[in-house]
Amino acid sequence: MINFNGNIAHEENILTQNRAFLYGDGVFETVKIINNKILFLEDHYFRLMASMRVVRMEIPMNFTMEYFEEQVLKLVQQKNIAASARARITVFRNDGGLYLPNTNEVSFLIHATPLENTLYVLNTAVYEVDLYKDFYVTKQLLSSIKTTNKMINVTGSIFAHENGLANCILVNDAKNVVEALQGNLFMLSGKKLITPPISEGCLNGIMRKQILALAKKVEGIQVSEEIISPFDLQKADELFLTNVITGIQPITKYRKKEFTSNLAHLLVQKLNESISEN
Repeated sequence: MINFNGNIAHEENILTQNRAFLYGDGVFETVKIINNKILFLEDHYFRLMASMRVVRMEIPMNFTMEYFEEQVLKLVQQKNIAASARARITVFRNDGGLYLPNTNEVSFLIHATPLENTLYVLNTAVYEVDLYKDFYVTKQLLSSIKTTNKMINVTGSIFAHENGLANCILVNDAKNVVEALQGNLFMLSGKKLITPPISEGCLNGIMRKQILALAKKVEGIQVSEEIISPFDLQKADELFLTNVITGIQPITKYRKKEFTSNLAHLLVQKLNESISEN
């Protein structure tokens, strides 16, 4: 069951003329719903609008934040999963044309699935990562938004699976660390928490924003957006990933280096407290 242009319908096969399928001509947001509420709704909405503007899609007049919220909640309520769910809203340019589209008008599709936990839970299992260097992220605006063209993430995920890794870390064309396959990267060195700046090509993550704000309130921790080289990772005390669905995922091992997760534990606690307060 999906929400297609505001109508609840059964899932259908992708159409042969769908531009998201043919050319990756689409953008998307993945949101987390807890107790019938979309977390970080405003941040998701404005990132989606910014993404549509970047790729020159025509934004429908009725596509307000309230409409976005209504359509997501209508689907999860219909599926009876509003207590804890993830939903993805994909916006794609309407059918027609080749590389040059016939129109900049769009359609949207929302798909939702249940989640096990309501609040964020820190996964303390072994989580080993390594660099993925077959392809590089480019330092450009398109890299900072969520488009349906995710071939680097797909091939990187296959590489991770084939090599017994939980995840891989992506690097850009300057050979600097960008992010992980499924989230932004944070590095703790001493009392300094560092994440790469958006200008390095990393996703402008919603959870990244939340963690930056929460970490700045932790006494004794200095927060900074700086370039990270692959060599810096092996000197770190702690590495963790962030995304809206998982929250915070500690990295336990990178190559021969193993890491603690003390700050990650503290930040998950503060993250859940901030959600409960709202």
